[in-house]
Amino acid sequence: MKIISTTALQPEQKADILQLWNAEYPVQLAYSGQQELENYLQKLADLHHFLLVDEEERVRGWLATFERDQDRWFVMIVGYQHQGKGFGTQLLQQAKEREDVLNGWVTDHERDVKKDGTPYPSPILFYQKNGFTVLPHIRLENEKLSTVKICWKR
Repeated sequence: MKIISTTALQPEQKADILQLWNAEYPVQLAYSGQQELENYLQKLADLHHFLLVDEEERVRGWLATFERDQDRWFVMIVGYQHQGKGFGTQLLQQAKEREDVLNGWVTDHERDVKKDGTPYPSPILFYQKNGFTVLPHIRLENEKLSTVKICWKR
């Protein structure tokens, strides 16, 4: 496994990211097709990608940083088969070397399920172990999500 840093994704990489997104995120966040992912990515300013790729150049994890509301945010997915092996921490480390601040929204409960029906585990402890602070009074609540803001600062 290696990590590739890029500002532009190839079509095959986008297809792998869509598969990861739909397999690993809560089912209510799933995209019906490639165009929905494209629309999401096009809304993100100053986008930078970190791709965890295997020997066949398939994307097994993805972290993207971007500008929102004059601050740096990130989104991250690591495939289930590669979780718990340090790859998520490696992706975060790459982003931390490039950024001074990283903000994100994280599920802090165990009520969501993935597309395959298995529980979506909250990653909040993972982020705390990686130096992020949980901001419990800043929440994103809507019909699709119940999340809390996390932040890392250099």
